[in-house]
Amino acid sequence: MPANLTHQFLRAQERYRAASTPREQLDALQEMLREIPKHKGTDHLQADIKRKIKQAKEEVKAGKKRSGGPSYSIESGEYPQVAVVGPPNSGKSALIDALTGLELVVAPYPFTTHEPHPAMMPFENTRVQLVDLPPISADHMEPWISSIARAADAVLLVVDLEAGDLFEATDAVFEKLGSHKLFLGDVPEEQQAALGSTDKRTLIAANKCDFRDADVVIELFAEVFAPRFPIISVSAETGAGLEDLRAAIWRLLDLVRAVPKPPGKPPDYGDPILLPSGSTVLDMARHIHGDLAEHLKRARVWECADHADGAWIGRDHVIADGEVFELEG
Repeated sequence: MPANLTHQFLRAQERYRAASTPREQLDALQEMLREIPKHKGTDHLQADIKRKIKQAKEEVKAGKKRSGGPSYSIESGEYPQVAVVGPPNSGKSALIDALTGLELVVAPYPFTTHEPHPAMMPFENTRVQLVDLPPISADHMEPWISSIARAADAVLLVVDLEAGDLFEATDAVFEKLGSHKLFLGDVPEEQQAALGSTDKRTLIAANKCDFRDADVVIELFAEVFAPRFPIISVSAETGAGLEDLRAAIWRLLDLVRAVPKPPGKPPDYGDPILLPSGSTVLDMARHIHGDLAEHLKRARVWECADHADGAWIGRDHVIADGEVFELEG
């Protein structure tokens, strides 16, 4: 069976081959494992990647003991992961608190966050993991931040509309991450040839939109950054824009929810299968188990705009968000 390796997997593989440290190898291997198609044809490759991940983790741990520096790897399970970055005192932790209900350490002075803090954000019938990361300034960035952001599915950049250095502080985040070959948004053409470079789909949360001159500032800010990034105005303090931000984060991830329906039982709306947009019924079967994909004959679909409820469809049916499926092996 052909492996059908994706472009994302091949880019991660190139980063692994070019990596010069165990930490860089581990980041690339974890991305390879996330991006590899899950079916019988890749079972041996998946096993090899997992073996290399175990070895890389041991090497990272050994290096940490020698150097005394921290190293982090945040697991998100079956849920997508969004790394939350921003300048000092931009309100990242307060915003994550408002979105997730998790009470993070929040203080009115910079550099309160020293370690990554994961928290689950509910969105309709699923969840998204947000990882609060230490602030980034022109003078300082924890070196492991780029590794976590690179491994995440997307990045949420939080900025403070009330900050006097709004534009300079935002540019500093781009520059610091770029110095680690991690580019927010599309990789600039002049950087595409840079070996090991990675681009990340990114959304900007313009925080503190409730202050007096926010409308003027957001208009100026959008003139500079809206051509490159979607921007959502929000206030962690008043709750303004929170639901718009949740929806924007979901759109940024470009996923669909496939609702499983066991034969003779009602659909499990509370535990949808999350797949990249454009996935087919066969991709869903591969996600569940390689053997199921190998023996899949057809499926039935409900809540589909193009078919009646319970209609039989082929394995190449492209899944729309929220459709319900019963698979026949």
